[in-house]
Amino acid sequence: MEKASKRKVRTGVVVSDKMDKTVVVAVEQRVKHPKYGKYITRRKRYKAHDEGNECRVGDRVEIEETRPLSKEKRWRVRRIIERAA
Repeated sequence: MEKASKRKVRTGVVVSDKMDKTVVVAVEQRVKHPKYGKYITRRKRYKAHDEGNECRVGDRVEIEETRPLSKEKRWRVRRIIERAA
């Protein structure tokens, strides 16, 4: 029986591809305000490893947690879901 992966997976949009083998992925999360009940969009930016420099700005990608690859890089691009137009 295959074990389920314990690694976290996030889906986001590439906002920067200027670094070599690294992309910055913005992940949006809609959360309800605890007091007022209004939905707020929260954004978090992750630096993700892109081995083949395949990702471009605007691509929707899936990233997964991995071991520390550099000072700030703890995520890896798993797959490109949708290419930018």
